Amino acid sequence: MSKLRVGMVGYKFMGKAHSNAYRALPMFFPETALLPEMTAICGRDPVGLEKARTQFGWQSSETDWRKLVAREDIDLIDINAPSDAHKEIAIAAAQAGKHLFCEKPLALTLEDANEMLVAAEKAGVKHMVGFNYRFAPAVQLAKKLISEGRIGKIHHFRAVFLQDWILDPEFPLVWRLKKEIAGSGSHGDLGAHLIDMARFLVGEFQEVIGMEETFVKERPVSESMTGLSATKSGADAPRGEVTVDDATLFLTRFENGALGSFEATRFAAGHRCTNAFEINGSKGSIKFDFERMNELQVYFTEDADDVQGFRRVLATDASHAYMDAWWPAGHTIGYEHTFTHEVHELMTAIAEDRQPVPNFHDGVRCQEVLVAVERSIAERRWVALKEFQ
Repeated sequence: MSKLRVGMVGYKFMGKAHSNAYRALPMFFPETALLPEMTAICGRDPVGLEKARTQFGWQSSETDWRKLVAREDIDLIDINAPSDAHKEIAIAAAQAGKHLFCEKPLALTLEDANEMLVAAEKAGVKHMVGFNYRFAPAVQLAKKLISEGRIGKIHHFRAVFLQDWILDPEFPLVWRLKKEIAGSGSHGDLGAHLIDMARFLVGEFQEVIGMEETFVKERPVSESMTGLSATKSGADAPRGEVTVDDATLFLTRFENGALGSFEATRFAAGHRCTNAFEINGSKGSIKFDFERMNELQVYFTEDADDVQGFRRVLATDASHAYMDAWWPAGHTIGYEHTFTHEVHELMTAIAEDRQPVPNFHDGVRCQEVLVAVERSIAERRWVALKEFQ
C-alpha cells in the first residue's frame, strides 16, 4: 500500500486527535489507496514533544517547524498549532510543495486565510481544513436526506455550540482567550463549526447580524496549559485581560431564502459540548446533538397522522457512511472517529488527485462569515457577505 509521509506541527489536544486518526486508519480502512506514515512531529518544548512522540507513535521530532517543512522525507504538513501560527507555516509548506491539513479556523484574519488559499493553489498542492463534525455518520445521513429532497425545501437552520469550561472567573488566561493568538473566542472556536455545518447542509450565507459579550474581563495568568485545561501560579497570580468574546449570537439569511440562528458560548452552565442543530423543511425536520452523536432525530410530514413525530435513527448500520469499517450495527462510535473519517477523506482525495472536502476554499468562506458577524457587531447593522467577495 502506498504511504504518505506526514509531518505534524502541534502535539496537544488536536495533536492527539490527529495522531489517533493516523494510527487507526490502516487498521479500520486498510483498503484506503494511500495510508499515512507518521514521520515527524514538531513542537517548541523538547520535553513535552518527546513525551508526545513516544506516546503517539511518531518516528522522529523537530523543535523548529521550518526544519520540518524543509525535510525531503515529508509529503504533508499537518498544522494544529494555535491559530496565529497557521498562515506562516501553511504558506512555507505550500511553497515547499507539501500537501496541507490545517485545523480551523483557517487563520486569524480573512486576509490571512485568502493568502493561504492563494499559496496552496499556486503551488498546486492538496489542502484540507479540519471541520471534523461533518464526518459523523449521523451528519452524513442528514446531508443525504437533504440532498435527496426528503425533507423538502429548507426553511430554518438553528444551531448552538454550548460549553462551560471557563465559567469559573478564576480559570486561567489560556491562549484561546487572547485575540492575538486565537483570533476570536467562542465565535471562531465554536461558531466556526456551526457555520461550516450550515454551509455543508443548507448553503451559502447572504447576510448576518450579531451580538457578543465578554463576561469575565480579566483572568489569572496561566502557568501552564494543555488542551482545554490550565494551571495558574497561585492565589496571587497576576491577572491579564481577556481580549476575545465569551459568547456570540447571530442571525442569518441564506442565499436560498432559509433563515438561520446561531449561538456559541463558553458560559452555558451544565453544557460540556452541546454542538447541536435543527433543520426544518417543507416535508420534515432533522435534529442532531453531538453529545448523542450516533443518533439523528428525523420527522416526515408524510407519515400517517397516528404515528407522526420525531423518530430516533441510530446511524450505526453498514448503510450509514463509514460504519461498515467499524462495529456490528448498534455498536456506537465516538468523537475520535470523526477524525479518522476526516483523514480517510484526505488520503483518498490525494490518491485520486482531487481536492479534499472541506478544503481551504471552505475555510475562507467560513472566515468571511466570521468577519461579517464581527463587522455587524462593531457597526450595529446587517452585513452582506458580498461585501467580502
